[in-house]
Order: sequence, then structure tokens, then C-alpha cells
Amino acid sequence: MKNIQLSNPLRVVIGLALASLGGMAFVLAFPPYEIWPLALIGYIPVLIAQYRIMPPKLSSLATAVGIAVWLQGYLGPVFAPIGTFMVWLPLIGGGISFLADNGLRKFHNKTGYRWFVISGISSWGGTEMIRLFIPIAGTWAFIAYPFYRQLWLIQPVSIFGIIGMGMLVMLVNHVLTLWLMSWMDRRWKLAEDVAVINMAILKRWKWVGAIVTMLWVVLSIILFNLPLDTDTRTVAAIQPSLSPVVNANMGQDELVAQLHDRMIAQTRDAAAQGAEFIVWPEGAFLWDPQVEDQLNLAGLAQETNSHLATGYLVILEEGFRNEATVINPQGEFLGVFGKDHPVVFGGETSLTRGTYPVYETDLGVLGTIICYDLDYTDTARKLARQGVQLVGVPSNDWGSIAEKHYTHVVFRAVENRIAMVKADGGFDSAIIDPFGRIVSLAAFPEGGEATLVADVQMGNGKGTITTRLGDWMGWLALAGMLFFSFGGSWLVKNASKEIG
Repeated sequence: MKNIQLSNPLRVVIGLALASLGGMAFVLAFPPYEIWPLALIGYIPVLIAQYRIMPPKLSSLATAVGIAVWLQGYLGPVFAPIGTFMVWLPLIGGGISFLADNGLRKFHNKTGYRWFVISGISSWGGTEMIRLFIPIAGTWAFIAYPFYRQLWLIQPVSIFGIIGMGMLVMLVNHVLTLWLMSWMDRRWKLAEDVAVINMAILKRWKWVGAIVTMLWVVLSIILFNLPLDTDTRTVAAIQPSLSPVVNANMGQDELVAQLHDRMIAQTRDAAAQGAEFIVWPEGAFLWDPQVEDQLNLAGLAQETNSHLATGYLVILEEGFRNEATVINPQGEFLGVFGKDHPVVFGGETSLTRGTYPVYETDLGVLGTIICYDLDYTDTARKLARQGVQLVGVPSNDWGSIAEKHYTHVVFRAVENRIAMVKADGGFDSAIIDPFGRIVSLAAFPEGGEATLVADVQMGNGKGTITTRLGDWMGWLALAGMLFFSFGGSWLVKNASKEIG
């Protein structure tokens, strides 16, 4: 073993370079770059910097920088057009990581890295679980999203949820890191405080990592090939060239009228291609169509013999009614869904949130959610528990998320085995089947009109284990994170007794 002496300034420079490299690897794993295998190894440079390179007292700076670089690269462009405090999220995330990981290096050295993998997995999954309670966070940048096109790999989220898949990704990262650190330790002594990794522990985790990953892949392939005994329906997403709600709020009444005329024409065109379920975007107009049907949508549904789902916005003194309704081919309004997760950082409210209607129709059981509801796991799940098979998703995105937001639809569909139709106000619309296949997609960062029409298989109407148990892996991870946070000293004492 060669003893390598590095000055603290040099350790900081090398450590921060490795941490930044890891953060950039995560950025490249996500859309629009989509080098998804990097998600399986991207955290390794960060962990090596934290546990082998950085000075002990600054070790958590490695994770802080890695997280900040990643979030800035991924979320920075997303929130730059919005401004407000959201642009500081990468720094906030890095700061939290710096404080939360302070002392971890000492803990793992004192316990011989026995808990390195399981505590790392718990911390990551528990953090993702906490984010689901935060109105400004949701599932954005969840580490499973880079795999949205790998249908052969993501099917177990119907059992373990998206957090469960994120924990699998972190299992791979941490096991590989443990092996790499052990390999490095046998050749170089990089720091005085580094404990020798027990080879039995390493061997055990190598087997656990390999077996769990293999079982996950086999299970995913089996689930992906299980047939759904459900009908196929022709559906459509109507995407105007510009956002109706944005332009209406800017007083562009003539332009909005032109957009409405064009959307009606697009609807007729979709119906001529056989569409039976047609979805319009969020905030397609600024009135309640059940009170004043200014666009004669009831007549349009009758004329096209289709179920028409549309979002609309009613602005009141006390706040917003951001709602969606479904009109059947008889011109009847079936009910109202109020947006479950308003965009609070944009000043949005939702006065009628809290009800989750589903509609039994000749097509099957239909439902709606709205835009930001996609970024949380609970809203689609609440509909799936009531037997929903096909969900319309009116949305109103902006250009910098056009290549990202529809990936969330994939996971909501797989989690609950439901088909989903996302119709956006100008940027990204998609039709997704219950296995997460992107049947049809229009994603234009610069904006643009699209009429998506495709055949899609209906969901099973029974939901999944995730539908029934919710984010159970997230709760398990959160319990583990709390245990390691508050029981660390007990584990250190036990490790000291065993050594003694």
C-alpha cells in the first residue's frame, strides 16, 4: 500500500472536481441528453470525493457540490423563465446536503462501512419521500426519470413505486462505490482517518446488489409481458400553437378567439380520424362551461360523437378555480375535477381541490388530473383506486420543460396501469399506454400546434400494488433515514464493542 500525501487545498480541488463530474453525469442522464446509464454510476465520483478525497471536516461539501451542480444543470433551465425563489433551489438543495451529510464520514469509519449501502439508500429514498410533502418540489429530478424509455426496466414501479426504483439506482451506485473504495484502499492510503473495509461486508453487498438488480430486471420483463385484457380506444390530444390561458390573461382576446376556432377544427379533425376521447389543454378558456358554454362544447361533443375533456380557469376574488370536466357524446357534463396540486410558487390556488371524480362511460372508466398533479404520485393513484382506466391530463407548460414533463406521465401510467392523454397549451402533449409506452408525442421547446391521434389500450381498472399501498417504499426509506439520523451513536457504540 502506497501512502499518498496530499495537501488539504489539493484535496479540496480534486474532491470538488470529482463531485462536479458526478453532478454533470446526472444532468446528462436526464432529458434532453438521455444518457440514462450514467444514473447508475453518476453518484460514484461524489461518494469517492466525500469518503476518500476531501479533508474529513469538509467531506460533506462533496455531496453539496454534486447535488447543486446536478440540480442547477437540470432544474436551472426549468425555473429560469419563472424566476422567484425557485431559481435558488439548486443552492438550497446543496446547502441541505452539506448539513445533512456532515458527520457521515466519521460514522462510516467508526462502523467499518457496515451500514454504508443501506444508510445511503435510505437517505436517498427518504429524501425523495419528504419532497412529496413539499408543494414546490414533487417528483421533479427523481433519479428514476432517466429510465422513462426503458420499459423493460421500469415495470416494478407498479409494485415498489418510483421511489423504490430510485433506491435500486442508489443501490447500484453505492455497491459499486464500496467496491471501488476497497480496491483503492488496497493500493493507496489516501487519508489517515479511512477505515479498512471488511472484505466479508464487501462480498455480501456485491451479492446483494447483483441479486436484487437481477431479480428487478427479471420481474420487470415478466410484468412487461403480462397481457392486459382490455379494449383499445382511439384518443386524441389537442395542442394549440399558443397557450390560450396565457394570452387571455394578457388581454389578447382576438388571438384567443383564433386559437379556439383552430382547436375546434383540430377536434373535428381528430374525430374524423376516429378519436373517441379528446383532451384540450389546461385553462383552455376563462369561464365555467357548465354555466356559460360560449364555445358550444356540448354541441361539439355531440357533433363529433366523442367524450371531450377540457381544462378551464375561473378567476375569483378569493382565488382560482382551476378545473377540468368531461362532456359525453350526448352533450352532458359528467362532473368537475379541481386541480389537486396548484403551482404555489407561481401564485396559483385551487379552490375546488380535494375531490377526485371518475366517470363510467361506454368507453370505460374515465378521469382527469391537471398539469402539476403529474409531478406528485397521489392524484393519479386516487383515481386508480376508484377503477379509472383512461385519464385526460390538461396541462399548460412552458418551453423549458417541454422535453421533461411528459416523462412524468410515463411513471404515473406504469405505477397504476392506466392509459393517459396529456394535452398541453403549446409545448408537450403525449399519449401513454398502461405500460408506459409513448404511443404519440409532440414536444416543442419553441412551441407549436399538434393534433395527436392514436390507439391506446385501456388500463385494467384494478390498479396495482402501488395503487393500493402508495409510496410504501418511500415510507420505509424515511423510517430508515430517521433511524440512522437518531440511532447512529448506538450503532457506533455497538461497533466499538465488537471491535473491542
